[in-house]
Amino acid sequence: MKESIVKVENLSHRYSIQWAVRDINFEITRHGIYGLLGSNGAGKSTTMNIICGVLKQTEGNVYIKGVDLRTHPVEAKKHIGFLPQKPPLHMDLTVEEYLVHCANMRLMPSGEVDRAVRDVMGRCGISHFSRRLIRNLSGGYQQRLGIAQAIIHNPAFVVLDEPTNGLDPNQIVEIRELIKEIAEDRTVILSTHILSEVQATCDYIRMIEEGKLVFEGTVDEFDNYILPTTLFVSLIAAPSAEEIKLIPGVVDAVELGGSKYRVHFSDALEATERLVEASVTKGWRLTEIRLERSSLDTIFAELSKK
Repeated sequence: MKESIVKVENLSHRYSIQWAVRDINFEITRHGIYGLLGSNGAGKSTTMNIICGVLKQTEGNVYIKGVDLRTHPVEAKKHIGFLPQKPPLHMDLTVEEYLVHCANMRLMPSGEVDRAVRDVMGRCGISHFSRRLIRNLSGGYQQRLGIAQAIIHNPAFVVLDEPTNGLDPNQIVEIRELIKEIAEDRTVILSTHILSEVQATCDYIRMIEEGKLVFEGTVDEFDNYILPTTLFVSLIAAPSAEEIKLIPGVVDAVELGGSKYRVHFSDALEATERLVEASVTKGWRLTEIRLERSSLDTIFAELSKK
């Protein structure tokens, strides 16, 4: 049995009388990137802050590498790297000074600090800015520095809260690649409400909605959460939608323009076979036919019941 990297048991937390998260359970035993998905106010940040030891939960337990975060917080936090949504940067320090400060705060042995700082600057692509004041870095490089401080002590578990928020498209691509590199030898949890971010970066998904865990699985399982009920069909010699509706297995047909159709079916195999046959016999010249998967937005709406 694989060692548990993170284990969350019956986690609940409330502010005053309002429960922010309620009875959340999950366990992570392998490396990779785990997306913590949910709409704004769903309970993502509360969950992440508890997992990182920033906030003490009302009920339940969190274990990091088998260490109880509530009873042995210092020992558990040695295994955690955390990048909040707003990177905790000291703008009047240089990049190198700041990382030395972070290493010392992590209680790293003094003899290991210089090497750790050099290694993490190289890994995050900021070595050439080692003596630059942080306030003079671009947003993308400040985010790289935020990630560097989260991994300087070589933690097994890294938590990133909205790591691409506010970045331009090129910076987003660069940060995504950096996160993937980091996840090769550790576990990363990435919090976001942006569906495309999950699809582009993550291997697994945990989704929280209204304080409860509503989905747990791989990105492929999430993509296929709702079984497809339509075919995308392209026909050069376009018939009317009414003709297509007469084909066995077809429930409805909608013209999308440009000789393309969305075909709703009762039986995918029968509808596909009959459409191919009709195209041959009637000369419709079929060029494409495929199952349409539900959009991420549709799945998100279904899971969040919105």
